[in-house]
Amino acid sequence: MPGITREEVAHLARLARLELRDEELDHFATQLDDIIGAVARVSEVAEQDVPPTSHPLPLTNVMRPDEVRPSLTPEQALSGAPAQEQQRFKVPQILGEE
Repeated sequence: MPGITREEVAHLARLARLELRDEELDHFATQLDDIIGAVARVSEVAEQDVPPTSHPLPLTNVMRPDEVRPSLTPEQALSGAPAQEQQRFKVPQILGEE
């Protein structure tokens, strides 16, 4: 696999609006090449029957169940609003749609 060149790193830095010194370009080119190599090795090891995951451990929903609780009335919630209409906050139109 061809390595990452310093020109490619400079291009990525320009896209990300980063200013890098010459020695940083060389350093990051080496690091990015190592990272891409590591990802390629993981891809080689992954079997077809292993589903892709976003987390190594199974996660379950840890949120509490929804419960009805006392809250503000619409009038109380809108009492400090600079503008309101039909029991809603009124905000300036931004999309040009009606």
